[in-house]
Amino acid sequence: MSDTERGAAAQIQAADSPTSSELLTLAVGVVVVAALYLARDVLVPITLAMLLTFVLAPLVRALRWLRLGRVPAVLVSVVFALAVMSSIGAMIGSQIATFAQDFPRYESTIREKVETVRDQTLGRISRLMEHVEQMQPSDAQPSQPGAPQAAPSQGEPQGQGGPKPAPNGGQNGEGAGPPSTMSLVQRYVSPVLSPLATLGIVLVFVTFILLQKEDLRDRFIRLFGSRDLHRTTVALNDAGRRLSKFFLTQLALNTAFGVLVTVGLYFIGLPSPVLWGILAGLCRFVPYVGAWIAAALPLIVAAAVDPGWTMFLYTAALFVITEPVMGQVVEPVVYGHSTGLSPVSVLIATVFWTWLWGPIGLVLATPLTLCLVVLGRHVERLEFLDVLLGDRPALTATETFYQRMLAADPDEVQDQAETLLKTRSLSGYYDEVALRGLALAAEDSLRGVLGPSRIRRIADSVRDLVEELDEYDDREPAPVIEGASPVEPPPESDDDAPPGRMAPPVEARTGAWRCPSPVLCIAGASPLDEAATAMLMQLLGKHGLGARELTSDRLSRVHVAGLNRDGIAFVCISLVETTGNLARTRYLIRRLRRQLPGVPVLVGLWPPQADAPEGESVRTTMGADLYVDSLTDAVNACVDAASAAARQAEPEQAAAAEPSTVASPSPPVVPAAAGA
Repeated sequence: MSDTERGAAAQIQAADSPTSSELLTLAVGVVVVAALYLARDVLVPITLAMLLTFVLAPLVRALRWLRLGRVPAVLVSVVFALAVMSSIGAMIGSQIATFAQDFPRYESTIREKVETVRDQTLGRISRLMEHVEQMQPSDAQPSQPGAPQAAPSQGEPQGQGGPKPAPNGGQNGEGAGPPSTMSLVQRYVSPVLSPLATLGIVLVFVTFILLQKEDLRDRFIRLFGSRDLHRTTVALNDAGRRLSKFFLTQLALNTAFGVLVTVGLYFIGLPSPVLWGILAGLCRFVPYVGAWIAAALPLIVAAAVDPGWTMFLYTAALFVITEPVMGQVVEPVVYGHSTGLSPVSVLIATVFWTWLWGPIGLVLATPLTLCLVVLGRHVERLEFLDVLLGDRPALTATETFYQRMLAADPDEVQDQAETLLKTRSLSGYYDEVALRGLALAAEDSLRGVLGPSRIRRIADSVRDLVEELDEYDDREPAPVIEGASPVEPPPESDDDAPPGRMAPPVEARTGAWRCPSPVLCIAGASPLDEAATAMLMQLLGKHGLGARELTSDRLSRVHVAGLNRDGIAFVCISLVETTGNLARTRYLIRRLRRQLPGVPVLVGLWPPQADAPEGESVRTTMGADLYVDSLTDAVNACVDAASAAARQAEPEQAAAAEPSTVASPSPPVVPAAAGA
């Protein structure tokens, strides 16, 4: 193992070993999860109160706008929320009582359908087994007459004797007696008192949070953003408005879904439609599966009420039509096509909060996850929450490009390229994504992490990608204009897309520019330079300029004399790895000056140099005519040179055409002079 490889291995091992801060973060995470689980009886009411605060905050602001004081506005909002929740609870209770009274009437229908299903399934299976047994020969021997029968075991009771249960259910003749008053209270009142106590705690917390909202915000700013008060205040206000809008929108959509279910079940004829509509609206707070869970009970009731299957099919059709329309059509339009949450994170959060807090965690999973994502986007210390739970890409487009190249997954790179080319030009994709990805590979090569063989494979993969993208034009995609026809794109101008202009036709040029390949593209010493050169050559071809490629080793001191100078009007040198190659490039330019006098030389330092002073020193000592840091600028420089050559050729072409134009009237003049 070389010293470079040993150094890289030591760096990787040092990076893999956990630091004290990482261990501390892990310990804090474990403590937080344990606290959430152990203190759930206290934290659940507080969490419900905070979420309800986001829902009631717009109402409080509206009442304050109507010149109502802070305390009266808060009290009116809390009383309104209490009235709504009490009405829903009373409605659910009355519907359940009505349904319970009618349930015995459905018992016979349920029994008949169960028997029918049993006959259709188990009955057929049992008949099939009997038929199979009849086809098999019997191995059992008939019993001989007079054979002794097995005596009963000593533990079996003789006859029908044995212990009999005591009357009134007691084993020793003791009667159970009527239930006491305390047992009745414990059986029927205790299940009601616990939710009422939780509701009371929630309303108390809501009241105080709404009254002390500014004070709580100031304390939060002190903890997380006191260094930048303006930015933190704006972020918190924006986050509060967004969360309030999201929760109100979700509440409105789920309420609308419940109303649609109620109306549909009413016309279908299902008993207690209001109960099933309320349950459908509440269950829809559970992501992805809530609506289908809510559909289970109405389907069971429909099967029990209707002797046939018509009501069952109508109920199933109601949910099959309503839920996809609400989830795939209405919600994307209302939410702006995204809630800001990753689908996988929603599922994981649902399992996590359900494990911590039970059924209430199942309902609160999405709101809690959204709150954490908003905090992560606005608080720098909590940014990891946005990375883990948000729907933003975890890696930038450049990092994704480089990671897929490292993983030897060119198909994923091509998919990413085709997606990005829907919103940008081909040269823009090369400049903003591909070249920067090659720069990341050059940095890893400089650190000794990537060996020459892997660098070569990455370069070959990039060249294959360039060939796959040859069908795309280098122009900006047509913008979608509201009200314009999607079939007829708006008229395009030559200056719309970078590089934005085409080279003049060959017949309009002069000198070497008239050749099929007037641009000589020279790659640096690295395979990554060859990949960048392939991109440049493709873009030049799309803008009307042919190019030919040459590696820098073919222009050494020995081989430079054999360079064919015919048809070379412009030279472009590509450098992705500049470290250690600047002196070599300087000598290469000197040899080109001697071999190609008067030919402009352009050096592309891809991508833009991060260190401006160093870049200036490179420009002053390398000796080239032009320096660019993007493929777009390189193509522009070549097109400008070709256009200048075409403009220079116009006077020459006009001068060449002038004698033939003037000579046409001369024949009549000459005879006239001779006759005189």
